[in-house]
Amino acid sequence: MLGAIAGDIIGSIYEFANFKEYSFPLFAAESFFTDDSVLTIAVADALIHNLDIAKTLKAYALKYPNRGFGGSFYKWIHSDSLAPYNSFGNGSAMRTSAVGFFYNNEADVLGIARKIAEVTHNHPEGIKGAQATSFAIFLARRGNSKEEIRNDIMNMFNYDLTHSLDEIRQKYVFDETCQGSVPQAITAFLESENFEDAVRNAVSLGGDADTLACITGSIAEAYYGQIPPEIEDEVMKRLPEEFIKIIDKFYLMLED
Repeated sequence: MLGAIAGDIIGSIYEFANFKEYSFPLFAAESFFTDDSVLTIAVADALIHNLDIAKTLKAYALKYPNRGFGGSFYKWIHSDSLAPYNSFGNGSAMRTSAVGFFYNNEADVLGIARKIAEVTHNHPEGIKGAQATSFAIFLARRGNSKEEIRNDIMNMFNYDLTHSLDEIRQKYVFDETCQGSVPQAITAFLESENFEDAVRNAVSLGGDADTLACITGSIAEAYYGQIPPEIEDEVMKRLPEEFIKIIDKFYLMLED
């Protein structure tokens, strides 16, 4: 889960820049946690404490406004309704990483990822994006090879993971949909050599950088097993204390 937050913060200042470089400073004074981190923490909190998903997402979003929430989600959090709005945006995928770490069998991962998504993103593509991200994390945690992860995601979710990053980068533009960002984020992981490399790959695509790196970072953490300490330190400096408490409790629960 911390890998998702790290990716979000690293990508935060490149989100609308059409940035396609690989070599860049990982952190700047302006680097910050966005809505991706807020909702990632919200989901983790809900799983740890068995809270209502929709109410928890709203509560966190209202507490941390002006973090880049999408227009439809913004209207939803300020409405009196808890009904979903049929979104297929990548917001369902960026917030779901805790699911892939928290559950230890395929049925639970896919079922809970669906529940996390469909409180807002009940469009089939929105659900698929959340499930594919969570399932990739689950497979990576289980020790599956990258080729096995690629094949399982392609077969189960019908995502095209046959194009290289170089091929994608040439034509890729900002895309906030699940179908236009989740496969690309997974590819950024598949072509990586370590956690940092994965996040750099995601940002270098020049799209929705914080969300791409958030999704990629979550899978990379699961696969490589750890986040470099210097990256973790920079991330923790930028988070409120209540986020850190949720993160610490989440990882303690994983150890039990």
